[in-house]
Amino acid sequence: MRHELPVAGLVKNQIEYWIFRAAFSLLAALPRSWAIAVGATLGSLVYWLAYPLRKIALVQLAWAFPDRPKKEHRRILRAAARNLGRVAAEISHFADLTPETVQNYVRIANPELWRNALQRDRGKGLIVLTAHFGNWELLAYAHGLLGVPVTLIHRPMRNPWVNDWLVQWRARAGTRSIEKKAAAREVLRVLRTGGIVAIPADQNQRHSFGVFVHFFGISACTTTGPVRLAQHTGAKIVPVFLRRVGESDQHVVEVLPAVELAQSGDPDRDLVENTQRCSEVIENMIRKYPEQWIWFHRRWKTRPPKESHAGFSSEYPGHASSVAAS
Repeated sequence: MRHELPVAGLVKNQIEYWIFRAAFSLLAALPRSWAIAVGATLGSLVYWLAYPLRKIALVQLAWAFPDRPKKEHRRILRAAARNLGRVAAEISHFADLTPETVQNYVRIANPELWRNALQRDRGKGLIVLTAHFGNWELLAYAHGLLGVPVTLIHRPMRNPWVNDWLVQWRARAGTRSIEKKAAAREVLRVLRTGGIVAIPADQNQRHSFGVFVHFFGISACTTTGPVRLAQHTGAKIVPVFLRRVGESDQHVVEVLPAVELAQSGDPDRDLVENTQRCSEVIENMIRKYPEQWIWFHRRWKTRPPKESHAGFSSEYPGHASSVAAS
């Protein structure tokens, strides 16, 4: 809670928040195309200036693509940083979007699959499996504008002022945000009333919130949320991603077939197997478009208890033996 923070923490959060708001206002004041160009440039600056984050990201790229040269890892990361800058610029112009104008920037690649997914069974709702990929914020915002609002399960940002602002901004298009730690009962209610729940399943989890499955061949602690909800409600898990077209302001909604869930009769075994299947869907999308994922996030931070040490190999592009064997 905000009032529980020490004074230094409160001041730091307020300074970060107002810097964030100032940058956001500057981008919003520019014409959309100019803002996106500026955002991409700011992303490039982050790549060069944020050395600790860059080092983490390059190690992870080496782990994920060990057969690619360092030059290619750096190229992917520079493009990913520029994408994040464009995402920020596009968010700053969400207020300009309407149900009519949003279609100038977003189209559905396979509308038949999406129409089928929306025809959900009574009392089951729909679970959307997604990731921090492309412009994930626009994915939810655009669907809200088009009359298909979603409930988003999210992990709060460290800065509560920035987090509250983002939650309120999402709500303008009808997106409802529920914090992961307090989500279970309310999300079940949403699904049982036929709602749509979106879960980004690509972030590192603590041991108590996930199970270990392979992600790019390395054990990664992964949320079981989509699978548990499917087990409880019978809802389908449909993967949906918003892919940027090159470096443009155009986006394509990629709707994939529903995840086929294993039903062996052993709930614990099925939980791990089905979480692995969800993880593979996300991995496959990132492999196709690695420039559109957030490589700065420490995806493999939580390690299995059997490993003798935790965290990353400090050497790029070294592949820590304990992680490689997990």
